[in-house]
Amino acid sequence: MTLLESAIVFTVSLLIGALGIYVGASVVVDAADYTYAIVTALIGAIVWGLVGFFFGWIPLLGPLLVFIAYLAVINARYPGGWVDAAAITIVAWLSVLVVLYVLAILGVMGFEAAGVPGV
Repeated sequence: MTLLESAIVFTVSLLIGALGIYVGASVVVDAADYTYAIVTALIGAIVWGLVGFFFGWIPLLGPLLVFIAYLAVINARYPGGWVDAAAITIVAWLSVLVVLYVLAILGVMGFEAAGVPGV
């Protein structure tokens, strides 16, 4: 895969991940700003990657620390507390899962997105 192809895949994945965060934030805390969701998804992907790199290798604790770091990003970027951040994350994950499933069936792209962990 060339650098341009990688950049396109990352950008599309980030936009899909941001869509999930946008939907989650709209449903949970009534925050409807897609640009804000894009920045949140980018920050979340970076934090997820960094914490995963340094701590992800620790059995059981590593993945938990990575997930808590991601939740901290959502919690810091959106109003509400940790429960709202968890709810935004769950709705984001489910909505991205649906979008990626449809796109995979249509053969448009693979089953992955940046900015929403575990998808």
